[in-house]
Amino acid sequence: MRITIVGCGSKGSRLARAADEMNEVKRIYLVDQQKARAEKVAAELKKAIVVDSVEDELYHCDLVIEAATQSAAKEILSKVVSRGVDIMVMSVGSLVDDDFRKTVFDKAVVSEAKIFLPTGGLCGLDALRAAVQGEVSSVELITTKGPHALSGVQYLTDKGIDVDAIKEKTTVFSGTAREAVKIFPRNVNVAATVALMGIGFDRTKVTIVLDPAETGNSYDLQAAGVFGHFDAHTYNVPEPENAKNSHLAVLSAVAALKRICRNEWFGI
Repeated sequence: MRITIVGCGSKGSRLARAADEMNEVKRIYLVDQQKARAEKVAAELKKAIVVDSVEDELYHCDLVIEAATQSAAKEILSKVVSRGVDIMVMSVGSLVDDDFRKTVFDKAVVSEAKIFLPTGGLCGLDALRAAVQGEVSSVELITTKGPHALSGVQYLTDKGIDVDAIKEKTTVFSGTAREAVKIFPRNVNVAATVALMGIGFDRTKVTIVLDPAETGNSYDLQAAGVFGHFDAHTYNVPEPENAKNSHLAVLSAVAALKRICRNEWFGI
């Protein structure tokens, strides 16, 4: 298998290193707006080379992995699936726009391309996927983060919220998943996965709590319906190279890559 990784930050570089050790992967193409960053990652690997664009080797590629940003995902998704190439999307919030998502998914059906969305750093999505086969009345994702994870968020700055000045647990956002993934594109990307697997962006509630004593990221995924109800709690430590990412989210992407390459589908 030949793969292209778009984005060579903490997630992309971790995926590249994992792919480099997999016998199933024969070649890794790396793309990054900062070409020097991609070249640095490639220099550490055996199978990687740097290309200027995701389209450069698309005819020779079996899988594209987007590990960059929502804007990057929106830019490449249509191009990739139109060519019939499979893609794994890390920035799931890029699919929040209903018309864009329908266009991409429709193109994938025609071209027979597969779109993979890793579960990220969150437990309980398997139960949610099963639950929505019946009637589900409510889904809420409650996440608690420390100041390090929410620093630099423009929405909080506009609200006059200084994350470093808060001394006790404080709810800094409560709204729909659609609002959350637009306002916090790098912080609650998993809310988009919950919405897509569950009852949609407008019916899924998201609550973000800032805890000055928190050093990791915790999630409570709650759902209720005809199946009963569940509350799945996940506590994540931050990714060592980027505190805004959960370590489990990166491991989830590595696990997804291995399943795709090996065509192993346990617990589907």
